[in-house]
Amino acid sequence: MKLKSLRRVGALGLAMTFAVASMGACGKKKTAEKTEDGTKIKDFTMFCAMPKAEINANNDIKEIIAQKIGARCKESWLTGQSDAEAIGTIIASGDYPDFINGGDAMMQLYDEGALIAWDDYIDKYPNIKEMYTPEEWDMFRQADGHIYWANVFQNTYGESKATTHNDEAFWIQARVLEWAGYPKIETLDEYFDVLEKFAAANPEFEGAKTIPYTMLCEDWRYFCIENAPEFLDGYSNNGSVIVDSSDMNNPKIVDYNTTPTAEKYFRKLNEEYAKGIIDIEFATQTYDEYIAKLSTGAVLGMCDQWWDFAFNVNDVLKTQGLDEKGCNYVPLGLTIEKGMENRWHTYDDTLNNSSGVAITKSCKDVDGAFKFMNDLLDQEIHDLRFWGVEGTDYLVDENGLYYRTEEMRKNWANAEYKAKHVCDYGYFPQWGGTSRDGKNAMMPTEQPSEFMDTLATPLRKCFEAYGVTTYPEMIGSVNEHNAPWFPMYSYSNSMTTATKGGVAWVKMGEVKHEWLPKVVMAKDFDSSWADYMKKYNSCKPEDFLAEMQAELLRRAGK
Repeated sequence: MKLKSLRRVGALGLAMTFAVASMGACGKKKTAEKTEDGTKIKDFTMFCAMPKAEINANNDIKEIIAQKIGARCKESWLTGQSDAEAIGTIIASGDYPDFINGGDAMMQLYDEGALIAWDDYIDKYPNIKEMYTPEEWDMFRQADGHIYWANVFQNTYGESKATTHNDEAFWIQARVLEWAGYPKIETLDEYFDVLEKFAAANPEFEGAKTIPYTMLCEDWRYFCIENAPEFLDGYSNNGSVIVDSSDMNNPKIVDYNTTPTAEKYFRKLNEEYAKGIIDIEFATQTYDEYIAKLSTGAVLGMCDQWWDFAFNVNDVLKTQGLDEKGCNYVPLGLTIEKGMENRWHTYDDTLNNSSGVAITKSCKDVDGAFKFMNDLLDQEIHDLRFWGVEGTDYLVDENGLYYRTEEMRKNWANAEYKAKHVCDYGYFPQWGGTSRDGKNAMMPTEQPSEFMDTLATPLRKCFEAYGVTTYPEMIGSVNEHNAPWFPMYSYSNSMTTATKGGVAWVKMGEVKHEWLPKVVMAKDFDSSWADYMKKYNSCKPEDFLAEMQAELLRRAGK
């Protein structure tokens, strides 16, 4: 799908960013030009269509890695645009970085012929090849039969050590649960009941007005309001649809936007908004404003993906000491009725082949770019990216296990320290699970002892009260393997307006984005819901559902 309009200033700005990146900050060479053995260090550029804080040009760990592998990359991030707008402006400028991750706009890059095929390179770089099985690599092939990108997340090396719930949930602050006596909260009604009572008893926090519940509706992040009905009905995160697999021989696509649960959910939000429980600014707040609110500790709950808020908010809470006041969020596996199974947590790796890191046609050293990604997966380099420098960022005990002191943890939560010292190359290939040493976790957040030591006192008390030791245990989802079609959003995310289903999908998104906030704020819910359903059905969702059904059956081998 082509964008109807392009922001010329944005295109020029991004082009200038990549030009400056090749020179270093302000055009000054502040970084080493050669490795210790005299090899010239290669400099690459990357644009990622996700927001993230920039790091310093002469970042400590970035330079250590460059000295060891002979390459580094200047990363640029999304600012003030959607992913589609940002990718559109880059395409319009014709000035591509070496690496790119377009988010949900990867197909724009593919359609423009902007990307380098991976087929002739994967076998040459064993660390890259190891990321996926041959069958999984084939799932990344596009219509022309070639592979152009690889997703860098949800890859487990060795034994899984997952301690966090990196998926969606209804979240609630630990201090709210403690105040309420650690009740068992299973349903949406019970959840809002606790929020209401706590807010009534605690109308302010640290001088700020308590916000019982907020939602994010900006751009693609409106999933925070939109897709809860599939989970509330007990289904797993197929993202764009429900898959009813009660008959495994005949799985069926179900539209979660029109189920009885969807109507009940939005009716509940409407009621809570009318009571003043839902943030009055939810419909217009930006992502940055949303994160800023969560970081104050005044927001009691929300529905969101862990990765969408935690990496920004948790560090701020820790730096301000608000984690010890119970402001960290824990996940609840809510369902629409009591006694239902929930599937909010995904236990297996999720293969999302609709996006990932790619190399563009502007890259002058394609082999060097692949080698850079390959070297980032070497265990020594991977440890530098996520654990840091031994003796400075972590220590090793007599059993060879990595751990951090409280001071080290605070450093890694400090924005200034991270900018000058930490370089995780977070949107390049990486592993979760167990280190190649067979002892340590690839990520500090998954190191069992480190995870427990990292927990603030209110979180530890919360876990003890509920008899759990990890976030997945807290949410209590059914532990099952992914079905062969999972996740269906990897197909819908790559849809274009070249098909009737793709046209319907775009129109459905536009209608939902416009109407769902209106439904929540409506004075007359029934009338507003009827108007919304009429508008929604005019998009011909049956075309989208039919295309998804065909893909479901293909993936199921039917």
